[in-house]
Amino acid sequence: MSKPPSDWISLSEAAELLASSNVKFTSGTIGRWARLGQLQSIKLGNRRFVRKAQVRSLLRPHGSIHGDDLQPGLFEDLDD
Repeated sequence: MSKPPSDWISLSEAAELLASSNVKFTSGTIGRWARLGQLQSIKLGNRRFVRKAQVRSLLRPHGSIHGDDLQPGLFEDLDD
């Protein structure tokens, strides 16, 4: 079987990539995300592949919240 272009990785490779950053998901879970359209994927024969860059993006923080953006008084009970 020919190998997909280098940007595409198998579901097990995606799970290993996440596990290397201590984020544990099974290849079945990643496959379900792909089937639901949450990850871009291609299917060659009976194997599914996802984009490596998209899997890596799951590891990056998606932003932060500044303290001024929180609801006023939300943590007043914690000052005691």
